[in-house]
Amino acid sequence: MQADYLAHDATGLAELIRTREASARELLDIAIARAEAVNPAINAIVLKDYDAARQRAARLEANGAGQGPLAGVPYLMKDLGAAMAGLRLSMGSRHFRHYVPTEDAPIVALTKAAGLNIFGKTNTPELGQMPYTEPELFGPCRNPWSLDHTPGGSSGGAAAAVAAGIVPLAHAADGGGSIRIPASCCGLFGLKPSRGRTPGAGDPLPGDMGIDHAISRSVRDSALLLDLTSGNAHLPTGAPGTFVGALKEPVKPLHIGYLSEAMFAPTLSGDVRASLDDAAQLAASLGHHIEPVSSGVDFIAARDAFLAVWSVIAEDAVLNAESVSGHKPVKSDFEIATWAMAHIGRKFGARTLAGALETQRRITTRVTDLLSRYDVILCATLASAPIRIGEMKPTSWERLQMRAVTAIPLEPLMRKMLTEASNKAFAWAGCTELFNMTGHPAMSVPLYWNARGLPVGVQFAAREGGEATLLQLAAQLEAARPWFDRRPPLMPARG
Repeated sequence: MQADYLAHDATGLAELIRTREASARELLDIAIARAEAVNPAINAIVLKDYDAARQRAARLEANGAGQGPLAGVPYLMKDLGAAMAGLRLSMGSRHFRHYVPTEDAPIVALTKAAGLNIFGKTNTPELGQMPYTEPELFGPCRNPWSLDHTPGGSSGGAAAAVAAGIVPLAHAADGGGSIRIPASCCGLFGLKPSRGRTPGAGDPLPGDMGIDHAISRSVRDSALLLDLTSGNAHLPTGAPGTFVGALKEPVKPLHIGYLSEAMFAPTLSGDVRASLDDAAQLAASLGHHIEPVSSGVDFIAARDAFLAVWSVIAEDAVLNAESVSGHKPVKSDFEIATWAMAHIGRKFGARTLAGALETQRRITTRVTDLLSRYDVILCATLASAPIRIGEMKPTSWERLQMRAVTAIPLEPLMRKMLTEASNKAFAWAGCTELFNMTGHPAMSVPLYWNARGLPVGVQFAAREGGEATLLQLAAQLEAARPWFDRRPPLMPARG
């Protein structure tokens, strides 16, 4: 039965339950067995809720099928943002390790209504601050394609769990690339919807850059879940006007702008440039028109604006943590990089926020104008292939600097530290933030693996509300260059 489980996506597993070829309990038991077998190696799951999930599976079997289009399919939630009543929400932080919400976030309520059976929560960097998943609280999450490499972040645990075959799709959220980065690292499909397409996990943050959705092995799973969490749940699956319905429509030739700019990164690696050229050639072979394009975006200004907004978000999450946890925040409760970013936000974030939001508005107008001339933009997801575990962690000297600026908050020292730390992060993960700032939908598609066998995703972005266009293109690329059966060493071969 495990081979059947791995051979199906979530849509296929739901069909097995509906036709009674498998039970919800059987599929859950397989998912738990997979988790117990591979999680010690990858550290993707940081909270188990097996007993409650077994009870839900039993209720489904007792009441019959039909309780949501994905009824009984095992699922994992990211341990960040999306509160689940009665389950710890640590957000990768020592400060929140005992925090238990009393109500479900709207995205969680919709997930449950879809019938997905949540049996655990996945690893994330502290407060989602970093593009890699190595929280001090739980330890690093590892990439099933190579345990020495990162699965990305902040939805790193979600991507690792899907890539390792624990679940066919998992909850993820994206405030600066946190769906697309791990999807790229783990050879998966990751769609960041348009701003506001799905309900947020809480009150909108400055810049309104975050959005919840999922990471999946198949395009149709992403489309179906988006239908169920964005207002189409009342329509029959695949009906006209739904995202699943859009996958049934013929794909019209698209005018695709090929953007080779490195955006917030200084340069793109050879692997990434090869993946982009490969994707452009594949799209052209499918009848799409590819044209090199320059964005016209001032990426230095965009990057500064992003950091200003990010620091204000960090300040609120850390220094106002008591409003959520009920406990006063203290330095020892947080990683030094998170604590330092919060103090940077306190020092000058609020003062620069208005200007940053105005820069965000101008950049949004510029990218919207660009997308009025192209159906889709093709660009990099990451500046290079997955990095090694620990490669981006602060060095001893950097940690010393961070402690110094929180003890003696001199603005020149703070700006110097922020520049150096952000240069380090953006050198690898500086290609996704633009579309969080503008709110346009964007996706990472797994079309390329490098010579070392590591996945290198490519990114496509579309006009606001253009998820159907992206999903149609992704499904066409998936059919032309199937990735579903490409399995990392931790996933058994089909037999």
